[in-house]
Amino acid sequence: MNIKRLLSIVIVLACWAGNIAAQEYNEIRDDGTIIPAGMRQQRVSDSIQSQHKEIHTGLHVWTIDERFGDRTPAEPDTLSYMFMNTTFTTGLRGEYNTTGNLGAPRQSRIFIDRNDRGDFIFTHPFSYFIIPVSDFHFTNTLTPVTNLGYHSCGDRTNGEDHLKAAFAVNAGKRLGVGFKFNYLYGRGYYSDISAALFNYTMYGSYLGDRYEAHLLTSLNHQKQAENGGITNDNYVTHPEIFNDNYSEGEIPTVMSQNWNRNDNQHIFFSHRYNVGFNRQVPMTPEEIEAKKFAMKSQEEKAAADAKNKARAEAKKNGMEFDEEEYEEQLRLQATLGRPDTTAVAPSDTSWVKNEYVPVTSFIHTVSFNNYDRIYQAYKTPKDYYAEHYDATSPYGGDSIYDNTRHYELRNTLAIAMLEGFNKWVKTGLKIFATHSFRHYKLPDDQGGWAKYNEQSLLVGGQLSKTQGNTFHYNVTGEFGVVGDDVGAVSIDANADLNFRLWGDTIQLAAKGFFHLATPSFYYDHYHSKHYWWDQEMKQVTHSRVEGLFSLRRTKTRLRVAVDNLQNYAYFGTSFNITETQSNGGITYGRSGNAVYARQTGENISLLTAQLSQEFRLGPLHLDAVVTYQNSSHEDIIPVPDLNIYGNLYLRFKIAKVLKCDLGADMRWFTKYHAPEYVPGIAQFAVQENPESRVEIGNYPIINAYANFHLKQARFFVMLSHVNAGDGGNYFFTPHYPLNTRVFRFGISWNFFN
Repeated sequence: MNIKRLLSIVIVLACWAGNIAAQEYNEIRDDGTIIPAGMRQQRVSDSIQSQHKEIHTGLHVWTIDERFGDRTPAEPDTLSYMFMNTTFTTGLRGEYNTTGNLGAPRQSRIFIDRNDRGDFIFTHPFSYFIIPVSDFHFTNTLTPVTNLGYHSCGDRTNGEDHLKAAFAVNAGKRLGVGFKFNYLYGRGYYSDISAALFNYTMYGSYLGDRYEAHLLTSLNHQKQAENGGITNDNYVTHPEIFNDNYSEGEIPTVMSQNWNRNDNQHIFFSHRYNVGFNRQVPMTPEEIEAKKFAMKSQEEKAAADAKNKARAEAKKNGMEFDEEEYEEQLRLQATLGRPDTTAVAPSDTSWVKNEYVPVTSFIHTVSFNNYDRIYQAYKTPKDYYAEHYDATSPYGGDSIYDNTRHYELRNTLAIAMLEGFNKWVKTGLKIFATHSFRHYKLPDDQGGWAKYNEQSLLVGGQLSKTQGNTFHYNVTGEFGVVGDDVGAVSIDANADLNFRLWGDTIQLAAKGFFHLATPSFYYDHYHSKHYWWDQEMKQVTHSRVEGLFSLRRTKTRLRVAVDNLQNYAYFGTSFNITETQSNGGITYGRSGNAVYARQTGENISLLTAQLSQEFRLGPLHLDAVVTYQNSSHEDIIPVPDLNIYGNLYLRFKIAKVLKCDLGADMRWFTKYHAPEYVPGIAQFAVQENPESRVEIGNYPIINAYANFHLKQARFFVMLSHVNAGDGGNYFFTPHYPLNTRVFRFGISWNFFN
């Protein structure tokens, strides 16, 4: 689809949504304070009269727990800091390995940050695009909010375009709805590596005293062209050895006319009914102020109505209305003892409100996820694959048409005894049961489908303390009792302690888990034209202990984690390097490609230490993140020893209103045998052939940028990879070079209707 036509459609939709009739409702602030609608309107009116043009947006966002629907306050995406890096598939700080293009698959180099959620492994490399329920921002907003964002670089031949649109509105203070639209189109600076990703999401929430509900639906389409990497890394690392100068688009690649396609749909619904009681509690100072303001506004309106009525009565009787005499009569009435409705209560303790206190919640959560994945190829190099199987898709007809389908229906029922309803009850308690039904389809060797069904029943409980400012904790346990996940164990715990010391706020946090889980179905079964396995893997044991120490004033964070894994499941791949003599010289290629689903019986340990520090000297800022990792088995879990990100910038204002960050940032990591990307299964796999293994790393990627923030608009200009030159090991995945020097720009604009 033409990007200009698509942009026009989204703008029209956003403008149409923004013209929905405005609702009159109360403002709910981030701290829970309710500002009456009358006060909100008066504030807007006062600000207009005083020429301040102040608009109270009242935007409040939160995330929810995927199992229970519990709400956790979150920060809306309105900060300009690091906005320029939101366009990169490699992550905010370049911590992800990727095949280089916008919309490309990726995998984190920081092992403890990998979070492969869901059983359908083919969407895991698109974690930046398919947002899990637990990370999605639900909204409650005072005025309708529209956001439009656009990032771009290059031209119609090789450029990248990223378009975002979002709209949120409330119908009253309890019901909020909205939609989000996300479209990425990376044409690719190298040949046959284009990507087009499309997402449309609709959501809604209802927050009542007794009933709460959250609904989230999304549609996703991903189309990724696969070129298998460049045929010879020397085109990038040592271009001087070739007689001709090759531009990025002219460098030969292994494959052409190969695509990975993913289509998936998701529905999530969580609701609860709260049983409790009403009680009178003191109002907060802001609530008292709002109440007084509302009372005063109500009395002023009543006084104005009475004056208008008296004026109309005088006109009806043919008399002239004397405003001074009318005011004198009002003063006389007040002197003679008319009650003063504007009098303040004798004590602040008189200002109370009625509050509903939930004691017990009955919770139901249901989710349905549907997936369809296709790997399609029209051209394949001779002898590229090591094996050939009689896997014929029912929709076959191409040289390769690998297809698999999967859907899952999951239901959770829970009963919660809520924390805080009584001063003697210091913890919350939940018990729950989850049933899941999973269905898989793979091609068989008879031109039909091999179908698999799995069911499981898991039960568990949770203890938590989230209230207060000093100490919090959460412990959740889940156990498989029936079905294909019988024997599975999942125990997750976290705690944090916050206290003041020497005028600073110190936080000590710890978290950890113990998981005994069955690997994804696709490690046991996969059928395709060139990869095929049917096996039964053991359950994987994975435990982690992680500590976090942070100082708020000095902006220091130290994170240390130790992982231990047994029966670890992973993918391994190998191929052979081939050389062919031609008139133009030697042509390099690959043959004998094979992929295996592996499981090791070795005990693997991995240590991670990460230090984040922000320095400031006047307008000069330096932010740094240094990560050290050590894996006991680099041949199974390869990680770089060091991963470093640095951002040096000047922060200042232009004309006292335009905020600006002007600087450059750098990402770098030590050399290591990084996982290879395998187009046939769209996964990252360990390099297993010693003769073809390559290292990547020890090359800095430096970007120069200017980042701006003006009222409701954020925008940037950037020159990425400014240090690009002749030669350099600028690979974040073996055989997939990154783009060279590119000029980029982007904008994000919020509109409050």
